[in-house]
Amino acid sequence: MKNQNWISLRTDDLFKAVLKLKTLKESRNFFRDLLTLPEIKEFSNRWKAARMLDQKIPYSKIEKETGMSSTTIARINRWLSKGNGGYRLMIDRIKNNHHHDLSFSSERDS
Repeated sequence: MKNQNWISLRTDDLFKAVLKLKTLKESRNFFRDLLTLPEIKEFSNRWKAARMLDQKIPYSKIEKETGMSSTTIARINRWLSKGNGGYRLMIDRIKNNHHHDLSFSSERDS
C-alpha cells in the first residue's frame, strides 16, 4: 500500500496549504470551501471508523454509527494496519496529547 504514484506538485501544494491551518474554524472554512458536504461527511466517517477500529469496536457497531458498509470498514482497517501510517500517526498523536476525546457518542458526532 506504499504506492507513491499519487504524489505530485499539485498534491504537495494541497498538503502544504493544510499545514498552514491554525484553528478549528480555519480548518472548517477551508475544508467546506474545498469539499462538498457529502465528501466532508465521508471523510469524517472514515476518520471515526479508524478510531473505532483502533479501539477494537466491532464492525457491526461501526456500521451502525457511520452508515458505512463492512467492505469500506475493512478497507479502512487495512489502511490502519498496513497503510502509509497516517491513521496510526494521528490516532497516536491525539492519544498522546490528550487534545481530543476519542470516546464515541452519537450526540457528539451527530
